[in-house]
Amino acid sequence: MDRNLTYLAAIAVVIHGIIHFLGIGVYFELLEMADLPYKTTLLGGVVDVGDVGIRVFAGLTAVAGVGFVASAVALVTGWRYWRELLLAVTVFSLVLTALDWTVASAGVLANLAILIGLFALSRS
Repeated sequence: MDRNLTYLAAIAVVIHGIIHFLGIGVYFELLEMADLPYKTTLLGGVVDVGDVGIRVFAGLTAVAGVGFVASAVALVTGWRYWRELLLAVTVFSLVLTALDWTVASAGVLANLAILIGLFALSRS
């Protein structure tokens, strides 16, 4: 992959990862955001996981965020298994964003774009 494209992809992956950390701030009630309100439900309000459950969920989204940052570092440094790491964290993130679809629909689309990019790279 072209070096400039590698850096651009890494920056996009880092930004996606950083966005995952917003859940910690909101679901631990450390900050308020109009587009990401505090709630204790997932699956469009169907499943109420309670205060503890939403904090566990926020922790899992932070794990995904760390995974995306690590994937970007792995990509830039040329680590041999960066694709596998990015694939795993993207699938994990896709599950999490699907669970919180009402506020994370853009995250679902970002994850799908990453998966399409990984698929396209594997075909070339």
